[in-house]
Amino acid sequence: MREFIRPVAAALSIACLAASIAAISSTDALAQAKQQMAPAQAAPQQPPPVKQMALTDKQIQGVLAASKEMDAVTAKMPPSGQPDAKMMAQINAVAKKNGFASADEYNDVTDNIGLVMQGIDPATKKYVGPEAVLKAQIAQIQADKKMSAKDKKEALDDLNESLKNPAPAIQNKGNIDLVIKNYDQLAASMANDQQ
Repeated sequence: MREFIRPVAAALSIACLAASIAAISSTDALAQAKQQMAPAQAAPQQPPPVKQMALTDKQIQGVLAASKEMDAVTAKMPPSGQPDAKMMAQINAVAKKNGFASADEYNDVTDNIGLVMQGIDPATKKYVGPEAVLKAQIAQIQADKKMSAKDKKEALDDLNESLKNPAPAIQNKGNIDLVIKNYDQLAASMANDQQ
């Protein structure tokens, strides 16, 4: 479901790693739907840059409230990854029901939350930046004796690729404090998205 949004990594445990990569690589299926609906081009498309904005507590609460219902709708995404008009209407309805003008606004808010989440150290719940979080994850995976060599290589390749494609700097520094304030709820919501 969440496979297109900006590269983000927000956890030091393998379980959190999987949740954060999914949340990062696609803060939500709406971005996937939006990108899939764009005309095909010969060269591979990069996700559009995050439309950075100052977040409000009301927007974060709206994302948390919409999370389960939005996931239920986007879980029915066809294998092509292209939602039909009925599904887009449902996505827009869930967004509006939870205080957003449209699915696009909901998506912009989740993108901005994801930008911050990728730089929060889950152990300390302090913002350290995405590069520091990725490097800590790499070190943890390298030290993991239980992980198979194949899985370890795949995870390290993904993380090293994320290091090569850094996320943009956060323009609205107030977003950091707001996301940290709601970190536990947001992290739990992202973990639930993966189940």
